[in-house]
Amino acid sequence: MFIISNLLIALANILHIVLNLYMWIVIARALLSWVNPDPYNPIVRFLYNATEPVLYAIRKRVPIFFGGIDFSPMIVILIIYFLDSFLVPTLAGMAMRMGM
Repeated sequence: MFIISNLLIALANILHIVLNLYMWIVIARALLSWVNPDPYNPIVRFLYNATEPVLYAIRKRVPIFFGGIDFSPMIVILIIYFLDSFLVPTLAGMAMRMGM
């Protein structure tokens, strides 16, 4: 049980890091949408390719456009925040209960 407990703690920590990293990628993408970036820049292409599948899925299910403003990045950030606040502590709590 001790090994599974450590595995769950490691998964919770990695999930926390990945969720936070993706949140910052979404924020960078949203900030870039305010300017006219070079579409051939590798960083811009990475941000677009990393976020567009998730943002498109949100836009398809919840078409939230008010006055030309796309709120799908905000919805993705809220989902990430929920997962980070719910799933990560749940995994860590399960690991702590198993370790006892």
